[in-house]
Amino acid sequence: MIKNLAIAFITFIALSCNAQKSKTTKDSNNMTTTNSSQKTDTATFGNGCFWCTEAVFQELKGVLKVTSGYSGGTVENPTYKQVCTGTTGHAECLQIVYDPSVISYDELLEVFWKTHDPTTLNRQGNDVGTQYRSVVFYHSDEQKAKAEKYKDELNKAGAYPDPIVTIIEPFTKFYPAEDYHQNYFNENGDEPYCRLVIRPKVEKFEKVFKDKLKKN
Repeated sequence: MIKNLAIAFITFIALSCNAQKSKTTKDSNNMTTTNSSQKTDTATFGNGCFWCTEAVFQELKGVLKVTSGYSGGTVENPTYKQVCTGTTGHAECLQIVYDPSVISYDELLEVFWKTHDPTTLNRQGNDVGTQYRSVVFYHSDEQKAKAEKYKDELNKAGAYPDPIVTIIEPFTKFYPAEDYHQNYFNENGDEPYCRLVIRPKVEKFEKVFKDKLKKN
């Protein structure tokens, strides 16, 4: 099943993405508590253009908030223009706040790996550069272990024709992207880029993960 789904998703990551925040308090286990005492956790993934990936994760049951931004680099408070040069070290990524009683980190990893091509180094389709690298920024030893295990199992199963090059590294700091990048597909769904590039990806995602989607 993993192999079949992975192969199916290889076909939809070929299109380019190049056209291009509930108050919380953290505890020692990366768990957070909202004002309503709901426990949440955080995941941070880089898997290509955040306009496209944000639209996917926003639809998952248990996902409470998705913020597009930058992580993994050396420049503080980078701008989109700076990140696009590939010189800041940052990746375009998502910070995902979720309810682990509804959706698990394992399930988020499944969506992560099956909605982009993790075998192309510093590239997704026509988007080329380190800012488009495939990366999991883990927030705990548990997240690290799960990501490494999942990656190893996919490679052993031959889920992709080439080895997975996804980097698994510790989370350090996340910088939210500019306001116009946030909730991009929902705010600009009628724009040509959204209709021609993002919507087809979202529709294919919805078919494969229909049991995990929020009810409209």
